[in-house]
Amino acid sequence: MAPPMSDTTFLAALRAEGATVVEVGAWRTNNRNKKGPWGPVHGVMIHHTVTSGSAKTVALCQSGYAGLPGPLCHGVITKDGKVHLVGYGRANHAGLGDDDVLQAVIAERALPLDDEATTDGNRHFYGFECENLGDGEDPWPPAQLLAIEQVAAAICRHHGWSVASVLRHLDWQPGKVDPLGVDWRLMRARIAARLGSGKPAAVTPAPSTPSVSLAKLINAARTDPAKSGTPVSYAGVRTVEAALIDAGLLAKRYGDGHFGTVTVTAYARWQRSKAGGSYRGDDADGLPGRDSLTRLGLLAGFKVVD
Repeated sequence: MAPPMSDTTFLAALRAEGATVVEVGAWRTNNRNKKGPWGPVHGVMIHHTVTSGSAKTVALCQSGYAGLPGPLCHGVITKDGKVHLVGYGRANHAGLGDDDVLQAVIAERALPLDDEATTDGNRHFYGFECENLGDGEDPWPPAQLLAIEQVAAAICRHHGWSVASVLRHLDWQPGKVDPLGVDWRLMRARIAARLGSGKPAAVTPAPSTPSVSLAKLINAARTDPAKSGTPVSYAGVRTVEAALIDAGLLAKRYGDGHFGTVTVTAYARWQRSKAGGSYRGDDADGLPGRDSLTRLGLLAGFKVVD
């Protein structure tokens, strides 16, 4: 049984394989985990979107639509070969499929015909949607095909899987045809060749996670050093500023080491946001708390200590 990679390891694996990755919003926490489990994972599934236009395609896969909430995959591969990460965890991409196919993927043997839709695929597969009209005529640019090869190999390399763990949506769910237009025999050969080349080396473990002191941050927010024009000596303030800037809540010019009124206001906006905890009233006071800091840490990459 293979537990899913952490979001950080997932990102590192894709980049180590050479993929051009774009992080979209709070992708690390955008998932459907409240609707069911995510994992164990057994393979990588490739789809096409039946859309055109990269921006529209990415937005759709990130948010979904009325009949199918997002995320609709973990990554969107646009025609320019960029891999846009829109979610991580359970995603609405695979749907119900054939358990015989799942067992074949687990055993890494030839896939049987998919003639049932009884098994939850959203739990067991990483999913990548590829920007394509799906009419059999819309072209698949070389950069996009390379990205498919890269993401599939990256995940297989991490888990120790062979190319037999990479499948199409059409292999899983009856009636599906995607990714229509991809020469799958050639794609499998490309992925297998990449895995057999021995590159890249195993993903380097991430460095130890830096810590941020909750007490020092609260003190900084309460003293408002911006009034005196003197930055806070505690470096954690800049870490929080950087995370708020990444979240689009704080202008870059305020990433200056002052936990002043502008930063407090930005932090309060984070607390009120869904990603920040949906706090209301006095709970969204702009003073850092363990929960909201932990949520912000998904962007800034730190752990909270007292």
